[in-house]
Amino acid sequence: MDGLQQIGVPVVGIVAVAALTFYAVSFSELREKSFRDLEEREESENGGFKSSLSSRDRRARRKAEKQAKS
Repeated sequence: MDGLQQIGVPVVGIVAVAALTFYAVSFSELREKSFRDLEEREESENGGFKSSLSSRDRRARRKAEKQAKS
């Protein structure tokens, strides 16, 4: 029985840590996906406005606005 405990306890510990890691990663991915879905939903409600434009996009937008005013 002593030999079974020497092998069984570490195996059970490894399985427990693997299960906890699996659930932690799964919940993390679900949280990230829900945040992405929330951001996409907010963008579609706001007319598709991107909150963080690259400098190239900002320049193109300003140029288009200037041309539209002219």
